Amino acid sequence: MDIIRKYALINAVEYGGEASVKAVMGKVMGESPELRRDPKKVLELIKEEVSIINKMTKEEQEEELKRVYPEYFEKEEIKSKKELPPLPEAGYVVTRIPPEPNGLPHIGHGLSFYFNYYYARRYKGKVILRFDDTNPEKEKLEYYGKMKEGIAWLKIDWDEEHYESDDLPVLYQYAEKLIEQNDVYICFCPQPKIKEDRYSMKECECRKRDATENFRLWKEMLTGEKYILRLKGDMKSPDSQMRDPTLFRVVKTPHPIQKDKYVVWPTYDFACAIEDSVLGITHVLRSNEFHTKLQNYIRDLLELKHPIIIQYSRFNVKGSPASKRRLRPLIAQGLVKGWDDIRLTTLVALKRRGIVPEAIHALAVEMGLSTSEPQIDWSIIEALNRKIIDSRAKRYFFVPNPVKLYVENAPGITVKLRNHPDFDYGFREVKTGNTFYIPEKDVADEFRLKDLFNVTVTQRKDGELKGVFTGKELKKGLEKIQWVTDENVPVTVLIPHELFVDGEYNPESLEIVKGMAEEAVKTLPVDETIQFERFGFCRIDKVGEEITACFTHR
Repeated sequence: MDIIRKYALINAVEYGGEASVKAVMGKVMGESPELRRDPKKVLELIKEEVSIINKMTKEEQEEELKRVYPEYFEKEEIKSKKELPPLPEAGYVVTRIPPEPNGLPHIGHGLSFYFNYYYARRYKGKVILRFDDTNPEKEKLEYYGKMKEGIAWLKIDWDEEHYESDDLPVLYQYAEKLIEQNDVYICFCPQPKIKEDRYSMKECECRKRDATENFRLWKEMLTGEKYILRLKGDMKSPDSQMRDPTLFRVVKTPHPIQKDKYVVWPTYDFACAIEDSVLGITHVLRSNEFHTKLQNYIRDLLELKHPIIIQYSRFNVKGSPASKRRLRPLIAQGLVKGWDDIRLTTLVALKRRGIVPEAIHALAVEMGLSTSEPQIDWSIIEALNRKIIDSRAKRYFFVPNPVKLYVENAPGITVKLRNHPDFDYGFREVKTGNTFYIPEKDVADEFRLKDLFNVTVTQRKDGELKGVFTGKELKKGLEKIQWVTDENVPVTVLIPHELFVDGEYNPESLEIVKGMAEEAVKTLPVDETIQFERFGFCRIDKVGEEITACFTHR
C-alpha cells in the first residue's frame, strides 16, 4: 500500500534511517480509519515494508521518499521559515532575563530566557540579566553562577547585570510611600488567621491603623520585629491574590550576597512590580502563573509605568516533570543520579544528553507564545535536535549486545569508511581478519557485514558463531549489519526513557546497553556527539579503557 510506504519512509528519514513499526502503524491508522477493520493484516504489511526500507541506505530512503511523496520536502521548507510573532508597540525594546538563584535552570526557564533575549535582539534593544534574589530562605550563592552558566550555554548574552537585592533601599522607599498614602498596613496576625480571613473575605482588624502608627511599626519591622506589611487590596475580590496580600515580611536567614544587612524582604510580586518599572523594562515575556493584576495594581498606586506584559502557558515535557518537589526525593533515594541525570530537563541534563542550544531556540519558535497548555513530547525536541546535529556528527560502528563471529576464508581487507555520508569529514581505515563481533539480534542465516562482504552462518555453538565468506557482490534483500573487529573498545550506553508514566516514577526509565565500538572511538573527547550507525546519536560522557556514552536519540 502506498500509504504504508509513505509513512515508513518518512519515519525512517526522520529517525536516522530506521523506521519504527509502532510509529508507522499509528500514522497509517490515523489517516485511513477504514484499515482498522483488519489490523492484523495491516500490521503484517507494515512489518514487511519497514523491513525493506530499513535495509536501504539513508540516501536511498530520501530518494524514494522524493519519488513517493515529494510534498514532504516542500513542507519541511515551509516549516523552516516559521518565526516568532512581532511584539506590540515595539519601539526601543528592553527586556529582562529574571532567574531566581534557588536551583538549576530547566527547559522552561530556557525557553522563557530565549523569548526575552530574542525580542531584544530582533528590535536592536537591550536585555538585562536581573537576579530576582529577594528570598534569602531559598537562595544559594552557587546558583547565581549555575544560572549564568546555563544562560551562556544557551548562547544567550546580556547587556547589563542586575541584582534585586542591591535595590532594597529603593524598595523600602516605595513601601514607605505606600504607608504615607495609607495604602498598606502592618499586620500582627498569625498565618492561620490571615488564611481564614482571606477565605471568608473578612477584613483584618489591623487594617484600621492610621499611617502614622503603621510608619512607627514599619521602623520596628526594620529592626527585626516579626510583623508583615500588607496591601489594602479588596477582601471581596473573587481573585484571592487581591485580598490584602503580603508585600514585606521579616526573614532573618542570611542572604547569600547581602548577608545580615537586611531582615525585611519584599515578596516577589512587590519587588518585580517595582523593578520592571524602575529598570525601564518595556516588554515582559513570562509564563502565566505570575500575577499581572496585582503587580499592575501596585504600580498604579505608585504612579509607575507599566511594561507590556505577554504571557504564555508553562512548558511541560511529557514524562519529565521539572518540579524540584517531585525530583528531590528521587535524588535522595538514588533513583535519579543528580540534577544532570539525562532523564531530566535541567539544562545541564539536556547538555549531557546531547541536546544542543540551537534546538532549544528552535523549540521556542516551534512552541511560540501559546496560551494553551502545551505538553511537549520528547519526539519534538529530538526531531529539532536531529536536524542540527545530523550534519555535524561523525559516524562510527557500534555493536550492542555483541556475539563473536569467526568467518572462514574471509579476505583480509583494509576498508576505508566515510566519517559522514553527506559531508567531507574524511575517512578512517579499519583492518579486518577472520574474527568479528556483530549484534546478536541481527543474526540471520545469511547477511552482509556492512561495507565488507556476505556471510553464511554454518554453526551456532556456546554463544558464538561460525560462518563462511560467500562473496563481495551486493545481494538484493540481504540485511547489512554492523560489526567490529578484535580491535575494539567496550562501550556502555545510557538510554533515557520517560521518568514518569501515568504520574508515577518509571523504574525502567534508564536503560543500560553494553556493547563494542570500533577502535577509533577511543580517540574521541568528552562532549563530542557522534552517530553510532543503525543505533542512534550519542554524546561521549566518559573516556578511558571503557567509554560511557549518553544516548541522545535515533
